[in-house]
Amino acid sequence: MRDAAVDSLRALNEVVKRLRAPGGCPWDREQTHASLRPYLLEETYELLEAIDAQGVATLREELGDVLLQVLMHCAIAAETDDGFDVGDVAEVTRAKMIHRHPHVFAGTAVGGAAEVVVNWERLKRTEKRERLSLLEGIPSALPALAFAHGVQKRPARLGFDEMPSTTDALDATRTALERLASVAEGAPAAPARGQDWTVEVCRPAAPLEEAVGELLYAAVALARRLRVNPEDALRSRTNRFVDRFHVLEEEARSDGVDLHDLDQAEWRRRWEATSRPR
Repeated sequence: MRDAAVDSLRALNEVVKRLRAPGGCPWDREQTHASLRPYLLEETYELLEAIDAQGVATLREELGDVLLQVLMHCAIAAETDDGFDVGDVAEVTRAKMIHRHPHVFAGTAVGGAAEVVVNWERLKRTEKRERLSLLEGIPSALPALAFAHGVQKRPARLGFDEMPSTTDALDATRTALERLASVAEGAPAAPARGQDWTVEVCRPAAPLEEAVGELLYAAVALARRLRVNPEDALRSRTNRFVDRFHVLEEEARSDGVDLHDLDQAEWRRRWEATSRPR
């Protein structure tokens, strides 16, 4: 690491400590690990957006915002008798990376990236001896697609895959779709226009919700077999809808049309028009 980079990191850490110190910022001084949770989440999502946008300046800024959150949590932890500081965090991570890369630091021979992944899971298990399940450590608070992806991937790394081939995943997806079609008659009626979708108003029948879950779970497995990240794929598809809907809105504004006044036929006509070359 460049000396200047070390100096910048140290200077930023000193800023954070000053904010937390007596006479520092009243807002920063009252923060806790728990109160900072939403800010860490928000900054993480902003970082992910910057990665998608592929802008160097924005990426640098958003990485800095996440780094600030890390330093703030370290500063809070350091204020307790049994706490730790950013140096302790760095040392734990350094030791962990060395232990999980024996093919780099200890002369262990590996046959390729796949074997590295298998070794990683084995070594990780030795570090987490208190864990009784391979699935422990996958945050259940992850978005559902990412959670399903992680749950499927962890055992697959060690040799167990519920849907071990693309054909198996395709068959499971077809079966789930057929089952969903068979129970779709239990779907709630469409709400009246202007009525918000709520669980109380439109709570689906349990078999219907289960069938949708099976379809989504199988779709995640299929995406994994195809080496596609389902979270990224769905986000990309959703963004295509967003872009197209923005075109619809712009054209409606240009025509002096209030979208609230459109009937279903006009909505459909305008939507189909956005797919034509402009």
